[in-house]
Amino acid sequence: MTTEHDGANNDISFFARYLTVWVALCIVAGVAIGQLIPAVPNILGKISYAEVNLPIAVLIWVMIFPMMLQIDFKSILGVRKEPKGLTITLVVNWLIKPFSMFAIAWFFFSVVFEPFITPELQTQYLAGAVLLGAAPCTAMVFVWSYLTKGDAAYTLVQVAINDLIMLFAFAPIVILLLGIGDIIVPWQTVMLSVVLYIVIPLLAGFLVRNTLIKRRGLHWFTHDFLPLFGPVTMIGLLATLVLLFSFQGEVILDNPLHIGLIAIPLVIQTVFIFVLAYGWAKLWKVRHCIAAPAALIGSSNFFELAVAAAIVLFGLHSGAALVTVVGVLVEVPLMLALVRIANGTRQYFPQ
Repeated sequence: MTTEHDGANNDISFFARYLTVWVALCIVAGVAIGQLIPAVPNILGKISYAEVNLPIAVLIWVMIFPMMLQIDFKSILGVRKEPKGLTITLVVNWLIKPFSMFAIAWFFFSVVFEPFITPELQTQYLAGAVLLGAAPCTAMVFVWSYLTKGDAAYTLVQVAINDLIMLFAFAPIVILLLGIGDIIVPWQTVMLSVVLYIVIPLLAGFLVRNTLIKRRGLHWFTHDFLPLFGPVTMIGLLATLVLLFSFQGEVILDNPLHIGLIAIPLVIQTVFIFVLAYGWAKLWKVRHCIAAPAALIGSSNFFELAVAAAIVLFGLHSGAALVTVVGVLVEVPLMLALVRIANGTRQYFPQ
């Protein structure tokens, strides 16, 4: 399968080299904006539909559009020739991840942190963790795949199949683990997210790619046009973080101790899933451009869905909603660390 990643990658080296620093600064800037200029998050936060914030959706679209431009759509058919990566993704995401999240979260919230957390909050924190664990990443994984030089077409198929399964499996898994028989799944959130984060950028990428290649040729498209989008993904990521944390700054500042407690099981779960999937891919001799995205999909979460479901089920100011917010806080810096590990171990995988 083919992508034109390398041509664009050189121009993002400056951003990529110091990305952890930029992320930290953006988190601080976002919290500061939320506290010092509250009108900004208040106004932008109201521009939403089905619990999906549209300004953030646009920024995420900006992030993933460059990757969609790289996809050689004919190569999507080649996924069937390399089923191992897809198998790892599906088994880890749906047969392991939700249950390991439940076990790890229950152990920490109900046993280790029992002196610090009331029984009511223990239940809500566990619920928030399960909502995160039952929803594998949809949008941000395109960024993680991009940063590890992942196969764009293969990543697209992995995410699309995950989303299809999520439509049917999310509610039953949450009901099974939490025993909430009357769970209300925010279907509009799921469907709108799929349209915004997959369908629209995919169609746009397809049309732009085909049109430009027909007019100017593949060489011009690869070596002259794609490099123009080098910094776009990184800029979109950083802008998204500023906006995201401007919305959540008050929650973060008001709950410093509990945020630290919540972060511990979420970090352990993320690392566990990454090691499991990445190690499995190594044993199966999966190519790195497929192995890295396969591990990162399971490690990251569909936080928009988790936040929306937590608000619908438990309320905006609930412990469950707080856990999903902490999930966002923890995920980006941690995923960047895992991306670094994946890139640093590329030589141990088939290319």
